[in-house]
Formats: sequence, structure tokens, C-alpha cells
Amino acid sequence: MASEKADIKAEIAVVGDFARDKLVFRGQVEYSSGGAVYYGALALQRMGVCTAVITRLAKEDFHLLEELRREGIVVYTQTAPQTSGLENVYTTENMDRRVCHLLGSAGPFSIDEIPKISARVFLVGPIMAGIVGIPLLKRLSTLGSVALDAQGFVRICKGNDMLLTDWPQKEEGLAFVKVFKVDDTEAKVLTGETDRFRAIRRLSGYGLAEIMLTRADGVTVHADGNLYEAPFVPRKMVGRTGRGDTCLATYLGRRLTSSPEEACRFAAAATSLKLEKSGPLQASVEEIQKLADRLAFRSLRVDR
Repeated sequence: MASEKADIKAEIAVVGDFARDKLVFRGQVEYSSGGAVYYGALALQRMGVCTAVITRLAKEDFHLLEELRREGIVVYTQTAPQTSGLENVYTTENMDRRVCHLLGSAGPFSIDEIPKISARVFLVGPIMAGIVGIPLLKRLSTLGSVALDAQGFVRICKGNDMLLTDWPQKEEGLAFVKVFKVDDTEAKVLTGETDRFRAIRRLSGYGLAEIMLTRADGVTVHADGNLYEAPFVPRKMVGRTGRGDTCLATYLGRRLTSSPEEACRFAAAATSLKLEKSGPLQASVEEIQKLADRLAFRSLRVDR
């Protein structure tokens, strides 16, 4: 574990609970590490982005973090009563719909658990509501730009079932966020809109600089008064778990040096290649860029 007195420097720091997940598809069961601190951080590091992870999990599971360290990721760990985890039961052949059950929760972060760190972007990606609160978002926003995955604020536990609900404090919380990522179901829960363009317009009213919306067939990004869209084109669907984490992370990684348009296309290509294999992104930057250059792409005015 990194010392609390040590300086941690990274281009992007991923904040969230590390997960031990159970994946069920076509009657087959697989156990896997998960969460944004897994799928997102590994994708970033493999892009050549200097990445740090700030996470919480049970001490007996600390050995699972060695996979991250072997890739060169700086890992800062706090001990939690238990490790977070979900059972994801996929109910459609394209793996776009799933039923989630809670297996464990590491509990909430406190501001005191954030180490002395320098990062350009903080990717905040808890697996459920209650892990990260608004005071922590406010604190991180003073250290760098905050990118937020909606699932960590709209996914709640009722019994052992995971349900989606509106985020009552979204106006207050989103004031500290620069990039906000939702999927189409989360966008509907937050805005009441089923049309992605209307949902994005509603979300933009909270002053967000950039919004990413993912769906089964692709990604839409709202930035600079424009909408950018690129498709997911996997040749086979194997690695659905971690789709959103990979898409947001690779967008942010490419966004460090490129325009929203280029980052959108790159993220769509990276996500497509990730979907072809279980586990985190394995494709090289060259493979991703080669596919990105071939993707169908369109740019629209935001007043569509």
C-alpha cells in the first residue's frame, strides 16, 4: 500500500470501489474482478496514460490489486469491512440488459482517505450509490477535473436487488463535474426522456462541459455545442461487463491530447475491441486507432 505521506502523480486517477463480480450468461457462471478501478484503469494504462487508483476493499482481497500494479498503475488502498461485488445476470443475447444483485459493499469513502495526489482528471466510478458523496466530489474538483459515471449515484440497493432511481442531489453534485457519463437507461431515469438527444439537452442544463451517453449500438458525446456519434462494431459479443467503464476511460485518456470528436471515435473503437473479449481492454493503441479511422461517424448540432 502506498504511504499516506507519499506524493502520487498521475494524469488520470480512478476513484471507486474495486469489485469481485459474478457474471451469468446463457447459464454459464464466471467470476471476475470489476469496477471502473479495474476496467477503466487498465484501459488507461494500456493506452500509455499514467494512471493511479484510489480504492477500498477487504484486506483479504488486496492480492487482487497486483494485476493493476503489474501494469504500472499506482494503487492506493484503504481497508474496508468487505469487498464490493455484483451478480450480473444478462437477460438478452446482445448482453445489453442485465439484472443485478448485490454481493457486497465496501462502504463509503471519506475525504480523509484521499491521499496527497496530483492528477489532471479524477474519474469517479463507484459501482453503486452511497460510496462517493458530494463533499468528496467537491474536494476532488479542487484538485483536478472530475469525470463522473452516473451509475455510482443512480444505482441503489433494495434488499439484495440493485435498482435505478433518480439522483435527488444531482443539481448540487453535477456542479463539481466536468464530464458526465450515462447509459440510455440511466439518462431516462435522470431526465424522464427516452430520446437520447432530448435527454442530453436536459442534462446539459446542469452546466456540464461534456456528456457521454452509451447505448447498445454506440456512443454519443455532447461537447462544444456539438453532438458526436460513433458506433460500436464488435465482431462478436463476449465482454459486455466493463463496457461503460472502458468507453469513458478511453475517451478521457484520448481527450487529454485530442478533440472531443477524435476522442469519441477512439472510445467507440476501443470499446468495440473490448466487447470482443472478456476482461479488460487488451487491444493496442495502434489497433484501436486503425479501427477508429474506419468507423462511420457523424457530427450534429446540439439543437437537433
